[in-house]
Amino acid sequence: MISPLTLAEARVLGTLMEKARTVPDSYPMTLNALVAGCNQKSSRDPITNLTESQVQEALDGLKHRSLAFTARGSRVDRWEHNFQRAMVVPEQSAVLLGLLMLRGPQTAGELRIHSERWYRFADISSVEGFLEEMRDRSEEKGGPLVVQLPRGSGARETRWAHLLCGPVDVAAEAEPAATASPQTPMGLAARVATLEEEVASLRATLDDLRSQLGFVATRTS
Repeated sequence: MISPLTLAEARVLGTLMEKARTVPDSYPMTLNALVAGCNQKSSRDPITNLTESQVQEALDGLKHRSLAFTARGSRVDRWEHNFQRAMVVPEQSAVLLGLLMLRGPQTAGELRIHSERWYRFADISSVEGFLEEMRDRSEEKGGPLVVQLPRGSGARETRWAHLLCGPVDVAAEAEPAATASPQTPMGLAARVATLEEEVASLRATLDDLRSQLGFVATRTS
């Protein structure tokens, strides 16, 4: 098991894992694009306001653990994650851990919905199977990677949390936060916000490329 991640390291790592799957054309990521991805207002819980120096420090910590590295052949540093290989977990488990790092504790049903653009699970039982496998991971393999939280009052499903930042305060996480279904107006607004954040991330990447080529970025309102 790796040493516990800081909250900033978990956010940076989760963002690298997300963008590698959802916007592969802008991956590996520059520092500027990574800062924008970490601080986006959608698909994040909690919302952060990390600075470039904080993100760089987190990247250095991840590199020290072999969880991230800089890509070769680029004039500016571009970062990739190495999560699945370093942690020795299957793709499905990596997806679930990435979502838990970005969005906080979630039910198996929420994880299946949120993973649509990362990986398509056949059903909720498939998600639960991988979660249970990570919960029951032996000490020889590094110990559990997730914990199942107690069911909150009025909740029909239990939520899951990752353990990559160390032990979780189970009592504090017992009450689930209100969430919006993708079919509700709030859920639709969240999806629109996600697309807007991805456009912003792509713009940041394009600005980096223009800067490298010596062009002045111009935008129309």
